[in-house]
Amino acid sequence: MTVHDDHRVRAGWAPFLQAGRRVVLRYAIDRERSPHGETMTDALGTILEADERTVRVMTRRGQVRVPRALVIAAKEVPPPPVRRQGPTAP
Repeated sequence: MTVHDDHRVRAGWAPFLQAGRRVVLRYAIDRERSPHGETMTDALGTILEADERTVRVMTRRGQVRVPRALVIAAKEVPPPPVRRQGPTAP
């Protein structure tokens, strides 16, 4: 997959992509490198750093660096739900 940085530059697109925000990003991946031939994947987590070229997201599996030119969709999401504790043993 060839990335042309100027191809998908959109001024003002997704201004909420800022450090500390929890987001889900859908982005393009190389079909030949993916295990099942997928063309897209998601990253759900908190943004560590974002600039005009990349967005770094801390997910449950670790850090993901996503080239901004490959982001297809982005959405700010609420904090994860709080886990309820089960009944305590007597």
